[in-house]
Amino acid sequence: MIRFYIYASLLQIRKMIKTISITEFFSLTEQVPLVDVRTPAEFEQGKVPGAFNIPIFTNEERVKVGTTYKQIGREQAILLGFDLTGSKWSGFIKQALEIAPFKKIAVHCWRGGMRSGAMAWAFNLYGFEVYLIEGGYKNYRRWSLSQFEKPYRLNVLGGMTGSGKTSLLHQFRTMGQQIVDLEELAQHQGSSYGTMNSMVQPTQEQFENDLAFQLNTFDTSKPIWIEDESLTIGKRCIPKPLWDQMRKANLINLIVPQEQRVELLAKEYGSLDKVFLEECTQRIRKRLGPEQTKNAILAINEHRMEDFVKLVLNYYDKAYSNGLSKRDQKSIRTIYTENTHPQPNAVRILDLLKGKEQ
Repeated sequence: MIRFYIYASLLQIRKMIKTISITEFFSLTEQVPLVDVRTPAEFEQGKVPGAFNIPIFTNEERVKVGTTYKQIGREQAILLGFDLTGSKWSGFIKQALEIAPFKKIAVHCWRGGMRSGAMAWAFNLYGFEVYLIEGGYKNYRRWSLSQFEKPYRLNVLGGMTGSGKTSLLHQFRTMGQQIVDLEELAQHQGSSYGTMNSMVQPTQEQFENDLAFQLNTFDTSKPIWIEDESLTIGKRCIPKPLWDQMRKANLINLIVPQEQRVELLAKEYGSLDKVFLEECTQRIRKRLGPEQTKNAILAINEHRMEDFVKLVLNYYDKAYSNGLSKRDQKSIRTIYTENTHPQPNAVRILDLLKGKEQ
């Protein structure tokens, strides 16, 4: 009888671990915290958006276990893993309780192997209902990259630097439109000055993960607004399949008077560190030319921000016009505006598009 109860208890424990795919996890009707048990270094390189890190091994410990596995064998590596984590398990449980106080949690490692299996077992033993992600983070990366192959109804918002495109995107969002802010995801505004002396770009892997995660939340039967960008945003690269769709999509080319653009950019750059502005200007010296570079740096030092912006815009306006000329001209809809005010411009653009559809 005792054996029967032990056996029944073990079966009950096993039933509480549910192995599901990453797609099934995203489809759960309730929000379940996701725990990534990989090392801090792996987690920093790329993670599922919103995941929590409870690393079974430190970065150094993982190297030791991996080396033991290769040089001695699997069983010795497992024993070493137990030695390294022996005193950590209560701490893992306590962290999990802070993350998931209702004791329902999802777990993954690199490819759904021993690390996530061991953590799932421990959580389960304590009484958690556990979802074990099949294939781990490796499968999430496959899922992530597959999102860029899907067809989307893109509306690309274009316009020369300083046209207020990002503010327009955010205005579209408040009006119920689906938008992707690539510069926000990449933590870069796209030009030589794009970090604004404060933003730190995510890894390429994380940029792709965040972008894929956002695309997955959209209704693909409805339009998605996205800003016209080069293939690269700072050091991050737009996934080629998505960028190809952007280049073929309909583009709204916003024409704003230069004085309005200069005023907007002068306000944005006016508070930035002069050394930062000089260094960024030097990086585009070959494109600006020596004379314009010299005059731009002089304007920075004399705090003549509008003069500085006008000099730099000579280069960026030419670059934008060049990119525009390579598009299918039939896909371009030009809209002239008197200013960079997002609300009236957004209303006007949406009204014009509705008129076109009718």
